[in-house]
Amino acid sequence: MKTGPAFIFFFILVASGTLAVQNQNQTGATNQPEVIKLLATVRDKHGKIVSNLTKDDFVLNQDDRQQTIQSFAKDTDAPLTIGLLVETSRVEAGALDRERSASHDFLDRFLRENKDKAFIIHFDREVELLQDLTSSRDKLFNALGLLQATRSDQESTNSSGGPGERRSGHGHSNVLYDAIYLASSELMKPQHERRVLIVMSDGVDRNSKETVGSAIESAQRTGTLVYTVLSKGEEPPSEGRGFGFPGSGGGMGRHGGGGRYPQEQRPDGKKILEQISRETGAAFFEVSKKQSFDQIYSTVQEDLRHQYSLSYTPDKSDSWAGYHKILLSTKQKDLIVQATQGFYAGN
Repeated sequence: MKTGPAFIFFFILVASGTLAVQNQNQTGATNQPEVIKLLATVRDKHGKIVSNLTKDDFVLNQDDRQQTIQSFAKDTDAPLTIGLLVETSRVEAGALDRERSASHDFLDRFLRENKDKAFIIHFDREVELLQDLTSSRDKLFNALGLLQATRSDQESTNSSGGPGERRSGHGHSNVLYDAIYLASSELMKPQHERRVLIVMSDGVDRNSKETVGSAIESAQRTGTLVYTVLSKGEEPPSEGRGFGFPGSGGGMGRHGGGGRYPQEQRPDGKKILEQISRETGAAFFEVSKKQSFDQIYSTVQEDLRHQYSLSYTPDKSDSWAGYHKILLSTKQKDLIVQATQGFYAGN
């Protein structure tokens, strides 16, 4: 595999056909229910982890029909595949140093070499894989060192096609949906371990080819939990920092078209990130004076070390193929269950 700061990975886009939760039926049949496995984290109303529950404490419904939980375990030691997705548009420039430092400490503390794997992606007006899946801390730390804010599109190098050129539209781009879609469908799909994305962004997508719906679907089809972190950096002056990566100009097959939303049409990035995490069974965080990147990573680490694993075989259905809604709750009403809200059956 080619390595180095100029390494750019191009993805071939393919249709994803796996379940949002692990499908233990590998026949590919769409006319019969598969065994469905899902992961859950439970906290009390004060936000403290609840790790002493049993199978009988849970209630599981699929498409408003109660299901029988067949297997139950505390999934605290299974291997993890972790993807860090970092927005590097100019609006995030002021947050990058803190994101880099906290990510370094998280990987150093949490990653179990030869057991867990991680990859690092940055995205602005395109999506680039800085480090493919690896258990090597050194490789991941080197990739974190490559994170820097891109210039605005107006400041791109000339259109002669020379080295370092990034051709795009105008303004600030953030292909958030493309990044989640590609990470889920291409990097996570072949994995068999627990799959987790940690996305750091302002949540305002600009010019992705995918939609928020298709990004969520891609994560659900591959059983990927998408933790999101709302961070708002300060944009540097136009002549300031950030000139992309040496030799960049490729990406992961997705190039945004540039441009900004008029102020009155600007989406609510917080609500978008909340939706992505909620529907994929993860959690949303917002960086503030009371909640730092380091504290957020500690909470994510606690989540991943205190997961429940459940499986069931759904009731037979005449319309099995397609999307199915899941609601996992506890009999104790003041507990908060964090689990995926649905999955896709069949191809």
